[in-house]
Amino acid sequence: MQKNITSLGSLNWDDLKFFLEVARTRKASTAAKRLAVDYTTVSRRISSLEAALGTLLFEKSRTSGFVLTTEGQRLLGYAESIESTLHMACEQVSGSGVALSGHVRMGCTEGFGSFFITPQLSHFVDAYPAISVDILPLPHFISLSKREADIVIALERPEHGPYVCCKLCDYRLQLYATQDYLDKHPPIRRPADLSKHQFISYVDDLAFSSELLYLANVLPGANASLRSTSVIAQFVAAQQGRSLAILPCFLAAQDPRLLPVLPEEVDITRQFWMYCREDLRKLKRITLLWDYIREVTERNQGLLMGQTREMQFAD
Repeated sequence: MQKNITSLGSLNWDDLKFFLEVARTRKASTAAKRLAVDYTTVSRRISSLEAALGTLLFEKSRTSGFVLTTEGQRLLGYAESIESTLHMACEQVSGSGVALSGHVRMGCTEGFGSFFITPQLSHFVDAYPAISVDILPLPHFISLSKREADIVIALERPEHGPYVCCKLCDYRLQLYATQDYLDKHPPIRRPADLSKHQFISYVDDLAFSSELLYLANVLPGANASLRSTSVIAQFVAAQQGRSLAILPCFLAAQDPRLLPVLPEEVDITRQFWMYCREDLRKLKRITLLWDYIREVTERNQGLLMGQTREMQFAD
């Protein structure tokens, strides 16, 4: 018993911050960059924590980096609870002006993040200059468990985890082409005519969600001579007037050169889900941004469903 008390007394609680970053990134060099220190500082802090606890927290691998041991996994849950409690405590004892400050990182799908969320966030940070926001519009899954983001907007609802989740909105996708493309290629009057045309689509085996594989489902046998993991690349290719593309209306609608093709026959509806960790949802800056995104998304249902080309912003 005395040995445990001595270990706790020698524990530097600040070392937990370094532990959390290494656990989330699996690389001491990446953790060092995020903490604005050098590699040796991170390594020394981890060694100090392991010595204080009398146990090994990480197994080091050339291929996998820093991998948590069983004891490290156990500590991770407690360390994240301590981190969340500290955030909550700071907000509770701070004045309202301080509480409405800080940093939020939002992960999002590439197209929605770049063409809808980013314009909306530029207005948000104008209204709340004390809150800084990182937007990560990426064509792959973003992990909350590794704290890659505080809030995530994704195509699918998380199946499990300590998350607060809501359906953010429906959005529509349609088939698009430029007038120049339509003028130079065989007419398209019905779905059967599409067999004579070229498409751009996703790389099937690299798509991060099955929700993206709509071309094969909607138009079996479609000839996609150009493929990309990026919806923005598909958007740019469609602008060149050399192929057809199935695109979200909120993306294609912002370019008047792109026209819907067979809008009654090729009409796809998908959903966006927004979620964050339960402990973070209680933070005022998270709540503020969460509610803001829900408000502006509801306000822009017309854009998201292809009924208008105009984006609306919060008053």
